Amino acid sequence: MAGAAAEQRRLAAVVQSWLGRPVLVLGDAMLDEWRFAESERLCREAPAPVLTLRRRISAAGGAANTAVNVAALGGRVALVAPVGADVAGDELHDCLDRAAVWDRTVSQPGRPTPVKRRMLAGNQILLREDSGDPEDTLDDEAVARLLTALDCATEELRAVAGGEAPTLVVCDYALGALPAPVRAWLVANRERYATVALDAHDLADWRGLAPTVVTPSFAEASRLLARAAARPSTNALHLDHPGGDPPDGPSELTVGVAPGDGSCARLGPTGEPGPGEDRVAMTGDGLSVTGTGVTVNATAGEGVDRAVLAEARLAELRAHTGADVVAVTLDTDGAVVGGPDGERRRSHSTPVPASHAVGAGDAYLAAMTLALAADAPLPTAAQLAQLAATITVSDTGTCVCRREDLLTALDQPAETDGRPTLVDADELAAIADEHRRAGRSVVFTNGCFDVLHRGHVRYLEQARALGDLLVVAVNSDGSVRRLKGADRPVNPVEDRVALLAALACVDHVVVFEEDSPARLIETVRPDVYVKGGDYPPEMVPEAPLVRRLGGQVRTLGYVPDRSTSAIIDRIRAHGQDVTTDAAAGQA
Repeated sequence: MAGAAAEQRRLAAVVQSWLGRPVLVLGDAMLDEWRFAESERLCREAPAPVLTLRRRISAAGGAANTAVNVAALGGRVALVAPVGADVAGDELHDCLDRAAVWDRTVSQPGRPTPVKRRMLAGNQILLREDSGDPEDTLDDEAVARLLTALDCATEELRAVAGGEAPTLVVCDYALGALPAPVRAWLVANRERYATVALDAHDLADWRGLAPTVVTPSFAEASRLLARAAARPSTNALHLDHPGGDPPDGPSELTVGVAPGDGSCARLGPTGEPGPGEDRVAMTGDGLSVTGTGVTVNATAGEGVDRAVLAEARLAELRAHTGADVVAVTLDTDGAVVGGPDGERRRSHSTPVPASHAVGAGDAYLAAMTLALAADAPLPTAAQLAQLAATITVSDTGTCVCRREDLLTALDQPAETDGRPTLVDADELAAIADEHRRAGRSVVFTNGCFDVLHRGHVRYLEQARALGDLLVVAVNSDGSVRRLKGADRPVNPVEDRVALLAALACVDHVVVFEEDSPARLIETVRPDVYVKGGDYPPEMVPEAPLVRRLGGQVRTLGYVPDRSTSAIIDRIRAHGQDVTTDAAAGQA
């Protein structure tokens, strides 16, 4: 037990060490849309369910979700990607803002933002509609603006890191964001990045990049090997089973004609190559991989272990990609990782419904990249990457792994340096200084928080995502009375503070007596000052002070129809109705 606890502490130390590490994410950004519906009957026109939409959620997808995961895990991340000047693009910008990702995307009028829309009933995905045409290539002007953004974001991250070279993550999902000129620029400027991670549907396009790590799926790795081994007479890559092979030993993959008549059964897709590119298939006996136009079917050949296949070819994959580390992800079967030392490392996952695993690969990529960038040994990086992917798949939606969740899974919950959540102004100043010296950003907000409701919780969660530490300043009872009237607050400050302190997103709570938090702002000098409302930051009274102290001001919208005053009015109205009814009954 002591050894296990020590191992968890060692892993947690790596998670802490990557806090604030500069990361640039480049690639195909998209919007994930989840529509949750209910169905109780079939329609008359066809044997199809009638759906009633109950809830809609938008989330960052693709390269944007990788950036969100890097930020949630504690990295300092900028995203460079082409994004359409459309409604989906606006929603994607909002997702990035909420996640505290530096939005350095380039607007592309006339080129739609890629969207994946999923319709669910009973948490079962019924259909997915994809929009965004990969044939919509970037013109020369768009490529030039993308390269400018890439260059500027690189220098911006280097500057905030005190001259340290940033980490680069490339997400190429064959949606047109990374044309040849961009790939050539990255190869020519490889030395500007300390660590380079690559996740690409077609790894063959990136041989010259010499990435630190590549994370292909089994289908993507198979496709690369099939193309590398292609001959004029055949493009099949199949598994030979010599009679002397031990049943549990590594299998040998050799080039030749597929078993049987050389044809491949067209099996249902489980991999997801980019549109328009050749796909890979496994034959019905599970012993062959070809490049003949269909995707790998993980269920083909029940006796074939994909991990064994991947392990046997790790050295070749490293040679073909030029990468130091190759991590072949096997969805519910975990991953197989190989490095320069030739050792093979296997990690395992827990099978979950497919709707729970959307974006889990992005969490894996983010954690693997941060760990390697922090100079963690490869076995440690592989462990943390698998853990990050595994703990995100507990529910339907696009997966995001938070640093706090990763530390909790290691039985090392994120702490506030042993200090209580409720602090006074002097304690708060010392706490803020410590975090700032460690390179962490402080977010500050204030309010009465009289009747805590859903709008408050969402607002505070969004505020916490903008930095590493969230401080909430609460008006005293006397201050609330002066601001709201003699009948407020409804709840005394002790109760209001206790509820705020119980929220996981709140790090510290402080009470102030004045009508304005100006004195506390001068004490804390927040990196980000947050207010709720739909007005621009320029209209926030504290904005000039915050900017003079070197911080930025953000405003976050409230949840519609959720306000303290409205809730109190409804409660009072209900009380009046009860009194009226009682009086009528007595009459």
